[in-house]
Amino acid sequence: MASGKSDRTIVENRKAYHEYHIEERMEAGIELAGTEVKSIRQGKVNLGDSYAAVEAGELWIHGMHVSPYEQGNRFNREPLRSRRLLMHKNEILRLYGLVRQKGLTLVPLKLYFRHGKVKVELALARGKKDYDKRDAEAERQAGRDIDRRMKERRFED
Repeated sequence: MASGKSDRTIVENRKAYHEYHIEERMEAGIELAGTEVKSIRQGKVNLGDSYAAVEAGELWIHGMHVSPYEQGNRFNREPLRSRRLLMHKNEILRLYGLVRQKGLTLVPLKLYFRHGKVKVELALARGKKDYDKRDAEAERQAGRDIDRRMKERRFED
């Protein structure tokens, strides 16, 4: 039952862009129960405080909240349970090495449908310092000020 569109974003973790420097992005599949997929189709998922980790040679996502499906009754799973991510073994081992050696974190950026399957966009990320966050905010504010001035100038002419 693939829809007409090939990619449809379900949820995006905008907080990650504020908290981390994104160094590399990759796609992973996710192992879900049927009622979880139905709940995700309704948009009842939150990536706010989630992260991914390599444990025993497998990639897992922790802290992703999938609300119970309303008609799911006994088939619903725990909303905050850890879910396995699906990637090739050599990719998982490469990520494990980068996370261990370089002090990077695996952060989910967004959840989306690709050809009817739920996918997760993961990022290898390095945490921002407070001064980095202030610099980014000052840069955004300066851009908004410039846009505002340009808009005022257009209306004056």
